[in-house]
Amino acid sequence: MNPADFVFPGIKDNASALALGIDTGGTQTRWALATANEDIIASGTAAGLTALQLKAQQGKQEFAQVFSDLAAAARSHGNLQTVRVGITGFSDDMRVVILEMLTSILQMPEPCIRLGTDIEIAYLDSFKPGTGYLVYAGTGSIAAYIDEAGQFHRAGGRGYLLDDGGSGFWIAREAVRHIWRAEDECPGASRNSLLAQEIFKTIGGDDWDKSKDFMYHHSRGDIGKLALAVAACANTDDVAADILKRAGQELARLGMAMCKRFGNKPVVLSGRVLELHPLIAASCRTHLPSDISLRTSICQAHFSAARLAARQLKSLT
Repeated sequence: MNPADFVFPGIKDNASALALGIDTGGTQTRWALATANEDIIASGTAAGLTALQLKAQQGKQEFAQVFSDLAAAARSHGNLQTVRVGITGFSDDMRVVILEMLTSILQMPEPCIRLGTDIEIAYLDSFKPGTGYLVYAGTGSIAAYIDEAGQFHRAGGRGYLLDDGGSGFWIAREAVRHIWRAEDECPGASRNSLLAQEIFKTIGGDDWDKSKDFMYHHSRGDIGKLALAVAACANTDDVAADILKRAGQELARLGMAMCKRFGNKPVVLSGRVLELHPLIAASCRTHLPSDISLRTSICQAHFSAARLAARQLKSLT
């Protein structure tokens, strides 16, 4: 936990009521604080979280610990009054459990805490309802559309066991799969593969047991970080470059799924996967029709969540 990764200059009155925005992801949780005027005054990071952790006792304890540490860090800047939380993997059947936990940890009444998915927050950071589609790729991947009536629609986001095409996890899995299929066909092939050497460097060894242990006993977020190794050699390794191009194609498919359902609208491609390599966005553009506008955005969803919480704060004052 980094209690206060960054404090924004120029705002001195931290004693006033503040709004807290939280964006959780499988790799990292980010938070930000805003005043009632929607000025961001501080931000920080914590360990990655997903709502799926709540299905196990250890996961519940980890979930509670991260939020406890995060709340303590945020409170050091002032008086928390409202919170907007976007949680990856969230569904309405988890609402009661999470609200009970957060009301206790944050020491505020339920009406001051609003829950939703991280993707809803990210969408509202990019579009007004009804105006476009968000394709978001982090550890997982999903396309989102909030219509004019406020109804949330999705494509993808089925999780790493079923899909998450184009995500960080998907890129990592495709790379490790290729390496060991090549070894099946030609033992020792990895010694001549820059991709394999980059992956093995991250995993900590070049034998199958090391790969097996990493892929089957590490978190989804940790596995997703292997995508960094793929990107690191994509300029000189054809296989790595092909994986990133196919990732872009997978993300374009999500956008097209929304277009087929609701008509052509602008698409915003966002999420940390975009930071890996330009090949991903370029491939996505190639696989979308030319008449569909595509814009890339490095989403600051924790800032958006804080500003949404600030609007709620204004309604309470």
